[in-house]
Amino acid sequence: MKNYNVLMLFLALSQVIYAQDFEVSAELRPRFEYRNGYKTLPVDSLDAAAFVSQRTRLNFDYKHTYFDAYLSIQDVRVWGDVPTLNAADNNGLSVHEAWARLKLASEFSLKLGRQEIVYDNQRVFGSVGWAQQARSHDALLAIYKPNANQHFELGLALNATSESLSKIDYTLNNYKALQYLWYHTDIKNIGLSFLVLNTGFTYYEAPQDEKQEEKVDYNQTLGAHVTFLGNKVSAEASVYVQTGKIANRNLSAFNAAGQLNYSLTQNFTTGFGAEYLSGTDMNTSSSDIKSFTPWFGTNHKFNGAMDYFYVGSHANSVGLIDAFINLKYQKNKLKLNVTPHMFWSAANVVNNTNETMDDYLGTEIDIKLTYNWQKEISFQVGYSHLFGTETLEVLKGGNHNATTHWGWAMVTIKPSLFKTAANNQ
Repeated sequence: MKNYNVLMLFLALSQVIYAQDFEVSAELRPRFEYRNGYKTLPVDSLDAAAFVSQRTRLNFDYKHTYFDAYLSIQDVRVWGDVPTLNAADNNGLSVHEAWARLKLASEFSLKLGRQEIVYDNQRVFGSVGWAQQARSHDALLAIYKPNANQHFELGLALNATSESLSKIDYTLNNYKALQYLWYHTDIKNIGLSFLVLNTGFTYYEAPQDEKQEEKVDYNQTLGAHVTFLGNKVSAEASVYVQTGKIANRNLSAFNAAGQLNYSLTQNFTTGFGAEYLSGTDMNTSSSDIKSFTPWFGTNHKFNGAMDYFYVGSHANSVGLIDAFINLKYQKNKLKLNVTPHMFWSAANVVNNTNETMDDYLGTEIDIKLTYNWQKEISFQVGYSHLFGTETLEVLKGGNHNATTHWGWAMVTIKPSLFKTAANNQ
């Protein structure tokens, strides 16, 4: 009788699943890297690094008439970070995403839980997909789509370290709270977006030897992003300003970017672009912050693949001017990208003798080859070489005359393990 009841329960659950859209998928992504000057200039006394990291995900995607739900469990590791007879992993499994979307009306829905937040070209909000762990937020999104060309999203987040009976300090390297409004519209072959973001970070007002009181300062990011897609020409541009306060310091910064691409042939596309991120002079006597920060963007996508700027570093620094050329060749399953960058500081760089340095930081050449072997499997290899300057050495340390390069190879496997749709009934 017990086995019969279990069987009946399994059959009932199977009917529920088969009455809806449900998919179980996975992702396996090992990546080899050789680092000799990645993120910072090489140090003569240190050898290059070589390792393999891996992201493994199991995803559950459920779609219902009145709600959708998504769960993504991931494991991120470096090959060999635990012995072959390990009793426990260093990091273990984590929840990358766990959210539900409630379809309250045909035009309006609520999405709540841990989720990736991605808008436009991912400069301010992105998934940070290059990082094996990627980025996700604990947030509530109110989504309103009155028609096919109008899209509004209101986002809210409030963070705490744990449940508590009274106020406790929030000491994680994360924002305490945020609120934003994002709007997108399509007008023929033009896409236009606007973003208003209010972000609060905690800080201690008193020095460490006095009684410290935690406070929250809010800064605002406001801007627009526009795209154009023609037969042979595509373009995009954006501008953002930042104001408010960070740790009781006034913030006044901005970012402007644009690029233009042209398809010379069916397989070959070329283009160029530039980006300006304001910075703070190293020799300033003012306490004001003039450095723009792309808070939650996929920064690996911008300013060179070697991640010298805004990927875990360069915050509240001298800013950046980045001029680049895009060269792309694509045929069938093969795609080749070559992107040279030239970098300058946007504010004054000063050495240890208080001498103002030349603002030229260096040149980087990025090469990436992608082969989409099957729908579920792709291969990628990349190589980057940086020619740094004395000014970059002042900012990063190390030796700008040393050979500075980085190479990598990655396989991405994304199988669909189980899938059913409502029309299977």
